[in-house]
Amino acid sequence: MGETVLDYETEAAHYDRTRGGVPRAEAAAEAVLRLVPPGARTLLDLACGTGLVTERLVRPGLRVHGADAAHAMLRVAAGRAPGRVVRADARRLPLPAAAVDAVSAVWLLHLVPFAPDVVAEAARVLRPGGVLVVTVDKDTAHDVGSDIDAILRPHRSAAAASDRADLITRHAEAHGLEPAPGTRFRGHGQGATPRDTVRKLRAGYFASWFPGDDPATTEELAATLAALPDQDRPRDDPRYRLACFVRRG
Repeated sequence: MGETVLDYETEAAHYDRTRGGVPRAEAAAEAVLRLVPPGARTLLDLACGTGLVTERLVRPGLRVHGADAAHAMLRVAAGRAPGRVVRADARRLPLPAAAVDAVSAVWLLHLVPFAPDVVAEAARVLRPGGVLVVTVDKDTAHDVGSDIDAILRPHRSAAAASDRADLITRHAEAHGLEPAPGTRFRGHGQGATPRDTVRKLRAGYFASWFPGDDPATTEELAATLAALPDQDRPRDDPRYRLACFVRRG
């Protein structure tokens, strides 16, 4: 998402409403399930947040559990998936090796500087033949070719993004995970508006591709964005990318 790190303890109360709600969650869950093998019996959803996606990862024969580090998020998630969520650091899961058939991490790796550790831990708890399904290149997905993007693109760089597909693939292969075909899904309700982009720019939300350490550049971009027409009209929704990796036997 390219945002500054949020306080998820305070975000929990309105997180879903500001992140596309049920339509986006349904699209994400359906896409994850497309990549989970038919024979999988257990799935762990890392950084499950409020459980809005987790509770939709449902199909016959598949037991789904969620893990998150934020108490407030888990309180909401527990109401959606009673008895199936746990507080845990994604780098130190309370599971033995080879314990689950699938691990998902939707909108996590772009937020953390320790993505390699998350991938390594997912590989540890996966059984041979199990899959890791993760969102990658999240900031890139938000460039939909709009007038907003035409202004921001010259300043955008994915070099610092912790969820770059090539980096995640490298981490995965180092831990016995082989790349497999992935998929994409629509980020319903996530289309940018000029006015909200200015707000996020000034607040440092785009730190993974725009350092914002030059106030003059920030204000120049803000002024150009503020001059666009239809300040509150959402542009096209992003299309997020899910990468898939299979645990070698």
